Amino acid sequence: RIQAVESGGGSVQAGGSLTLSCIISELPFASYPLGWFRQAPGKEREGVACIHWDGITTVYLDDVKGRITISRDNAKNTLYLQMNDLKTEDTGMYYCAASDWGATIANDKPTLNRAWGGGTQVTVSS
Repeated sequence: RIQAVESGGGSVQAGGSLTLSCIISELPFASYPLGWFRQAPGKEREGVACIHWDGITTVYLDDVKGRITISRDNAKNTLYLQMNDLKTEDTGMYYCAASDWGATIANDKPTLNRAWGGGTQVTVSS
């Protein structure tokens, strides 16, 4: 059974930074495109960023471009999300998941499958 453990969330003021990590087990990690989505209370879940298994090709939600960077370390089975210049609208629970890469490319928008872990909370205050 695939398991993921997300970490690195916290409470920061607007303009601050956080780096999220996700360690995934029982998955051929290097063969999967992966990504992050977030969900805020009362809102639909929203794909934030995806990265191809090649570690080079990435797709971002328009609202986070230039502020957030997704990366991966295939040797460590770990996915990262570096978040800078955080805004209050970035608040939410963040989850890692496999990316539906075909849909991501077709729509030029991060598209993720269901999460494996419990997420990590990011709270940004003004």
